[in-house]
Amino acid sequence: MPAEEPDPGATERPADLMDKVVGLCKRRGFVFQSAEIYGGFRSTYDYGPLGVNLLRNVKDAWWDAMVRRRDDVVGLDAAILSPPAVWAASGHLTNFTDPLVDCLQCHQRWRADKIEGVCPACGSTSFTEARAFNLMFKTHAGPLEDEGAVAYLRPETAQGMFVNFANVLQTTRKRPPFGIAQVGKSFRNEITPQNFVFRTREFEQMEMEFFVPPADAPRWFDYWLDERYRWYVDLGIPESQLRLRHHDASELSHYSVATADVEFLFPWGWDELEGIANRTDYDLKAHAAASGERLEVFDQASGDRYVPYVIEPAAGATRTMMAFLLAAYAEDEIGGEARSVLRLDPRLAPYQVAVLPLSKKETLEPLARSVLTLLQRHFTCDYDVTQSIGRRYRRQDEVGTPWCVTVDFDSLEDASVTVRDRDTTDQVRVAIADLVGELDRRAGRE
Repeated sequence: MPAEEPDPGATERPADLMDKVVGLCKRRGFVFQSAEIYGGFRSTYDYGPLGVNLLRNVKDAWWDAMVRRRDDVVGLDAAILSPPAVWAASGHLTNFTDPLVDCLQCHQRWRADKIEGVCPACGSTSFTEARAFNLMFKTHAGPLEDEGAVAYLRPETAQGMFVNFANVLQTTRKRPPFGIAQVGKSFRNEITPQNFVFRTREFEQMEMEFFVPPADAPRWFDYWLDERYRWYVDLGIPESQLRLRHHDASELSHYSVATADVEFLFPWGWDELEGIANRTDYDLKAHAAASGERLEVFDQASGDRYVPYVIEPAAGATRTMMAFLLAAYAEDEIGGEARSVLRLDPRLAPYQVAVLPLSKKETLEPLARSVLTLLQRHFTCDYDVTQSIGRRYRRQDEVGTPWCVTVDFDSLEDASVTVRDRDTTDQVRVAIADLVGELDRRAGRE
């Protein structure tokens, strides 16, 4: 189990790191302000050509670790719209609230537990009394906007897995311990969206509900704490920038008897990447009572029926992507020239390989294109012919491409190309026939 408090001396971050990464995201096509040509729409973002690749790779890496490489977890893709009965049973209609206050001087609204009694806009300490603000988005399904047509955008993906518990149990013949995993959009009407894509009203979650015999819940809670922490480390976040923080009793959600967060050292301080909770049997029992359906397991060995406990690792895909960007960003000097570089793990990088013809001359184009076609069967690739080769290397470094493959005029004679490493900038000559194998080796695919 990782230490809960890393060495404070190892956790200092550059003061302008956030500005640099946000600027990079906008400049290079990772993240755009949504509806920017209309002045933007607060707290919504669009993911550009590089951002959509990176975000997809984060989700794929999670799915690979949580579902594809396991035989005790299956997937689900539940609907975003749900009837009120789901959220009444889960407790969200009454418990899913934040404390809202108004500043009496500038009249801006804030989440009371985040401002420490001082208005971030004007510095006033005069506020209205806090009142509960429900975070769910309410809408209507069908042609009539009456109470009979009320529906909600889901604030979490978890409930879709609980209400489908019996369906999954019957169709997969799984028995505890087993999990149901889902990646998808969720919506929360945040009072104060903030910190770029960290806290937004529309976001993506990566959640898994792991159903276990009640007596085994503490052991599985510890197991998933360790598994989820190690996932971030394996994909490149230094342990000095990660910690596990267990919730005090006063922090626990209404369904939880134990929760711990995997936290990352963001530029503004430690904040949550993922929560791992022991949700007990709260959700299954609540939905069983509200629906009249039996959501339980028959233990053939003992002849008993029981309602499983649930261990839930729940991560935000977009804030996780942001953490990987912040952890990967670096600046150094190559040949007397400053460069910025994203040292992303190859499994996450938007492009794994860039094919760069040394010249725009037509004599190199057919061979360069054939190399690109060869590599595209195995890697996500970019193809760049504009400006000098040095500038193209810098562009690829800045967006995190691990390897550049340069096709030059010697390639026409020796059927070889130059492979350049992003992190070391070392260059080696590789035969085109051996290129896929060499890059597979570097990517750890052997």
